[in-house]
Amino acid sequence: MVQKDRVEELEVQTTTLKSYVLSSEKQKALYKRTLFVVSVSQIFGGAGLAAGVTVGALLAQQMLGTEAFAGLPSALFTLGSAGAALFVGRLSQSSGRRIGLSAGFMIGGLGAIGVIISAMINSVLLLFLSLLVYGSGTATNLQARYAGTDLANSKQRATAISLTMVFTTFGAVAGPNLVNVMGNFALSIGVPALAGPFILAAAAYILAGLVLFVMLRPDPLIIARTIEASNKEQDEKIHTTTTEQVENKRGVIVGATIMVLTQIVMVAIMTMTPVHMQHHGHGVGEVGLVIGFHIGAMYLPSLVTGILVDKLGRTAMAIASGTTLLLAGLIAAFAPGDSMVFLIIALSLLGLGWNFGLISGTALIVDSTTTSTRAKTQGTVDVLIALSGAAGGAMSGIIVAGSSYLTLSFIGGILSLLLIPVMIWSRGGRN
Repeated sequence: MVQKDRVEELEVQTTTLKSYVLSSEKQKALYKRTLFVVSVSQIFGGAGLAAGVTVGALLAQQMLGTEAFAGLPSALFTLGSAGAALFVGRLSQSSGRRIGLSAGFMIGGLGAIGVIISAMINSVLLLFLSLLVYGSGTATNLQARYAGTDLANSKQRATAISLTMVFTTFGAVAGPNLVNVMGNFALSIGVPALAGPFILAAAAYILAGLVLFVMLRPDPLIIARTIEASNKEQDEKIHTTTTEQVENKRGVIVGATIMVLTQIVMVAIMTMTPVHMQHHGHGVGEVGLVIGFHIGAMYLPSLVTGILVDKLGRTAMAIASGTTLLLAGLIAAFAPGDSMVFLIIALSLLGLGWNFGLISGTALIVDSTTTSTRAKTQGTVDVLIALSGAAGGAMSGIIVAGSSYLTLSFIGGILSLLLIPVMIWSRGGRN
């Protein structure tokens, strides 16, 4: 009986897959539905992401009693996101986006709960372990952008990425600005104030996972893979090969390099900004405001950025990323530390430069892969992004402790200029 039910279930799945292969209207409808579901999950995911960014360094500084390792939380949850990116990418490749993304967000939620407990019992070891697990939410939040591209054509991909990312803004901007509210709530239930935002993160990540698990049906990656296999079969019959089926290794390398460089610069400067602000007398609420502007600039311009990447090209927007990050680094380095206006401008430009780099780099990765390897390749690339972010976060605290925030910001700005020779090299291949 069980075997018969399983056979019937497989027959239904096969019929469903075939119906999408044969109907372009159903494909378009699923594409739109996928964008909607992923966008809803990104609202919650953005809120979860913002907690660690806003108070992670401050919590570590409070528990460790020194700022030399204030960059460690950022390094840890970005390092944790590296392992999670590989896990989510491979799970998505084998079981579909729904399973991979929902599992990643759930695990991130468990990590946030661990951070709360570590603050309550003042356990630095548990804090570090929990931050590693919490990084799963960061990785999943980033990988969710790929789900919207599975059924998009080459002229829609950057726009699809941007549509899902722009909804991250709502949660990501709200999160930092709820720091004081969540801190007061935490104190009212006997939890340290700086752990309050992680209460929000735990609930947000778990909700994001539930939205994807319940609503992301049928799975867009599985449908896209079936469509590609069917098209390949037809091509073989008439002895032709479409350009969409050609893997472009140069494109993967260039796309990954763009995102790695922008991640290093963005994480390094962002991580130490809260500590820099505290040195100049700014309170947690003001820190939350600046980080809120920063995260808003990371995601809110996405809709326009996606259109520009599709219209102007990946190369032009990658170069724009490098110049914007350079400007952000210079303003952060030389602006008065007590000026909220200059800090907001610098961190907003930092977020915008990262946005340009992420969307142009992501579009290059999607352009350069096929559905048979896409999710696994995307996961591997996101591992590199996470590791580069971890390195940027870890080194940022050491540089500031040994020199200054000015030095850190200046180095970050200059490093972003490496994007220009990378894009010159990329002109030798498809982009």
